[in-house]
Amino acid sequence: MDTAAAAPGWQEELYAVLRQNGVTQFAYVPDAGHRVLIDRSLADPEVHSIPLTSEEEGVALLAGADLGGARGVLLMQSSGVGNCVNLLSLVKGGRFPFLTLVSMRGDFGEGNPWQFPMGQAVQPVLEAMGVICLRVERREDVIPTANAALTMVFKSGQAVAVLLGQKLIGAKPF
Repeated sequence: MDTAAAAPGWQEELYAVLRQNGVTQFAYVPDAGHRVLIDRSLADPEVHSIPLTSEEEGVALLAGADLGGARGVLLMQSSGVGNCVNLLSLVKGGRFPFLTLVSMRGDFGEGNPWQFPMGQAVQPVLEAMGVICLRVERREDVIPTANAALTMVFKSGQAVAVLLGQKLIGAKPF
């Protein structure tokens, strides 16, 4: 049997790590880059999977999760970061832990010119709002980076974005 074919994908491993670390709320705007995480959260009866109309709603949802003693994650595409900028001030002012996983567009191999402006602005924008950015480009770095982010967020109370680059998730040719 091919062990690579039998091994779980990095998305499956990432979901398991999030759950092992007590994440029970998954806020998302539908995105192909997060399809596995979204599908797993929808199928998991022990979590709340919350579809959003805009990514900024996820920031408020994570604030509420923390106030209620729960842990959450915001799943979004890089283009959604622009929708969150104003509400990210809530993270800093409210001093609550904030974890987001951002599927990147507008970098390695991108075929859609409309994705480049926000894709290139994601890290500087998040950092300007006080969010620490950890970038992942290789499969073997996903779990160590996720564990680092979970420690930073839920033990140190920091705001952290894990940027999942297109070398990892793949580039759309259109």
